[in-house]
Amino acid sequence: MTKKLPDKTVERLSQYRRALLNYLASGKHHIFSHEIANLLHITAVQVRRDIMLIGYTGTLRQGYDVKELIDIIGKIIDSRDGQKVAVVGIGNLGRAIMGYFSGKRTKLNIVAAFDTNPEKVNKIYAGIPCYHNEMLKDIIKNEGISIAVISVPGEYAEKVAEDLILAGIKGIINFSPKPLNVPSHVYLQEFDIVTMLEKVAYFVKKA
Repeated sequence: MTKKLPDKTVERLSQYRRALLNYLASGKHHIFSHEIANLLHITAVQVRRDIMLIGYTGTLRQGYDVKELIDIIGKIIDSRDGQKVAVVGIGNLGRAIMGYFSGKRTKLNIVAAFDTNPEKVNKIYAGIPCYHNEMLKDIIKNEGISIAVISVPGEYAEKVAEDLILAGIKGIINFSPKPLNVPSHVYLQEFDIVTMLEKVAYFVKKA
């Protein structure tokens, strides 16, 4: 598929695949749109729209073939040759990200970590080597890394982002509390954990 999909659609497709993999593991091979919707707490209409966008259709009698849908989503989301990821900042969050993601996807792998703390450099975390930030440019170039996760304190985030972009990184996930500005050719996804917690707290307070 060459058509560029909306951000939210891609996000939901990833969620569909994760839910469908669990569904397939339970021994079920067909699923209806309303069943996918129930798993993800969205509407069946939204599910059907997203799946139509990727050019797949089910049948009235059986719904969607789970394995076929998983494969089609994979062809759309994943790079054919796979993509490599680096994590910058090996504090508690950085290590948790590496540990959680390890082995989750065959086409997306964290292959390097970076930090400035000499006690963390030249060690292995979740099977991933940690290098000093000074080696960032060389390692990213040599390994062909295209995506980076920033999990450093806010005051260092801008400098780290600049170094990553200069090294050739095309996509950044920012877990630092500092919002970033990046060039248009770099895709940026920001996660503000404090804002997320405050949002949940607001709705809990109203409950």
